[in-house]
Amino acid sequence: MSEFITFGEIMSRIDIPLKKRFRQAFPGSVDISFAGAEANVAAFLALNGKQAKFVTALPTHEIAEACVGQLRNVGIDTGSIVRTSEGRLGCYYVEEGANQRPSKVIYDRSYSSVSLVPPSAYDWETIFKGARWFHFTGITAALSANAAEVMLHAAREAKQRGLTVSCDLNFRKNLWRWEPGTAPAVLAKRIMTQALPYVDILVGNEEDASDVLGIKAGNTDVTSGSLHIQSYPDVARQIGEQFSTIKKVAFTLRESVSASHNRWGAMLYDVASAKAHFAPESSGAYKPYEITDIVDRVGGGDSFSAALIFAMSDPDLLEDSTAVRFAAAASCLNHSIRGDFNYASKDEILSLMKGDASGRVKR
Repeated sequence: MSEFITFGEIMSRIDIPLKKRFRQAFPGSVDISFAGAEANVAAFLALNGKQAKFVTALPTHEIAEACVGQLRNVGIDTGSIVRTSEGRLGCYYVEEGANQRPSKVIYDRSYSSVSLVPPSAYDWETIFKGARWFHFTGITAALSANAAEVMLHAAREAKQRGLTVSCDLNFRKNLWRWEPGTAPAVLAKRIMTQALPYVDILVGNEEDASDVLGIKAGNTDVTSGSLHIQSYPDVARQIGEQFSTIKKVAFTLRESVSASHNRWGAMLYDVASAKAHFAPESSGAYKPYEITDIVDRVGGGDSFSAALIFAMSDPDLLEDSTAVRFAAAASCLNHSIRGDFNYASKDEILSLMKGDASGRVKR
């Protein structure tokens, strides 16, 4: 039995080394790991001592075995992963940006096993036995009509069993193509608004709120790196008004100065009290982390979700202001780690929360 359950797709992540462009790198050597939004969340929880289970469907071949092995290596419970002869292991390619050249991701995940397997393939009774928290993202539903059906089924099952349910909207405009003639944002809104009545904790960013829910954060323009921070509590308030089950809304706040330099922070809004907490702060005012030498930004939002779930389950961290500070610090550190999984420890995160950002060698 695991306390924390995540459901979604895991893929091969194919990295182009040395910041090369795709056309420079092929043919040639690449770095391969395994990653996916929900698996990334489970990995952080397991690495920091929580009982976490990741649920997905994978084909029955040696590469999928290697994938399961990596999950087990970080402590994730893989006992409810469905193995099937249907479909494939999806993958995505990462071209790392630098300075004014942005990073680029190319997806190759059509007909993946998790997009084909129906809800009945999963043993939900066993999956949710003894669990207290269920986490999913909008990426899963973007894969296929079948994946959306499974996601909705799982969210409904979790809610009926009394679990806390969290969701990261995670809108990906290059996905959501499974209904010809329907724009990705329109399809995403239709499906995700069916899921949100089962959700207690909603995570997203300014693009998610605008693209999926049609709620814009003031004069925010993500392409210019300008965020209208003062508008975010009102966006969260409107979400809470639309979906009465949502108790808290969290937004990551990324100002992209360049591919190598981001300002990073977060907001956590409590719907009942209508109070917003920003992190990090200095002298009572929001002051984002200056991340000036990004190692890897892919998975940054997932690391925030994971750390927020961790904090909300820890008696010492569950106060809203503390939880968002912990989650923002954890995801800041994730920008210094290669790959999607966040290997930052609780102690390292607490140290950054307390102001130790010097990067001095620990001896």
